Amino acid sequence: MSRSAPSEPLGASWPGVTAESGAAGFTLIEVLIALAIVAVALSAIGSLMAATVRGTRAIDRHLSLVETARAVETALPDRAALSTGDLSGEIGGNRWRVDVAPLISNLVDPRVETPWVPQSVIIRVQSPGGAVLRIDTVRLQRRPAK
Repeated sequence: MSRSAPSEPLGASWPGVTAESGAAGFTLIEVLIALAIVAVALSAIGSLMAATVRGTRAIDRHLSLVETARAVETALPDRAALSTGDLSGEIGGNRWRVDVAPLISNLVDPRVETPWVPQSVIIRVQSPGGAVLRIDTVRLQRRPAK
């Protein structure tokens, strides 16, 4: 028994495939290239999303430190009651410390009598994760009467 060659081209009996159209569909290499392109695009989108999440967390931590520092600053005693020394505490899991000392600077001459004495106020806030925010400011206090 001998086999004869098919009278129709291979695949000609499939719906939508005609002898004139050549090959229909995608080859395996085309599918693999398309999958590689999709994988590269998805990995780029994933890394962009991860960077955005990290940035959002960093901003959230910094905002928490700033809010705590502002709360501490607004709760400081009146300038007449603010004395040299330190205060400390905790707000919302953030530890804070305030150091008050006379301002030592080349811009202030201690020999000149003025009604005000500048004080250095340093507010330091530390998050549970270890991030630190430090605010240095100057507050004027009335010179005590002699």
